[in-house]
Amino acid sequence: MENTVKRAAVGAAVGVGVALVGIPAGIWALGFTGTGIAAGSMAAKMMSAAAIANNGGVAAGSMVSVLQSVGAAGFSLGSKIGLTTTLGPLGAAAGAKLFKGKTTPGDKRK
Repeated sequence: MENTVKRAAVGAAVGVGVALVGIPAGIWALGFTGTGIAAGSMAAKMMSAAAIANNGGVAAGSMVSVLQSVGAAGFSLGSKIGLTTTLGPLGAAAGAKLFKGKTTPGDKRK
């Protein structure tokens, strides 16, 4: 039981870390930065495709505009709360179920 709690705690920490650090880092790596869309990046290609599809403009509320908003200003407080309350428990469940640790030949399976 104690190991299950530890695995769940680690999984929850990983889930929250993904929500607060991993997702924004991924958005930044695509090219959605605080100073705008990076030239030659995946974000630039996405913006070009969106502009072509919308006769030269990027629609408000589109994927490109939302990602640029997050890249420039980060997540809102509500988004942070929503992501952490979703990914934390999912990480805890995954950690408790998936990562059993090492066993030796004499260990009994439960």
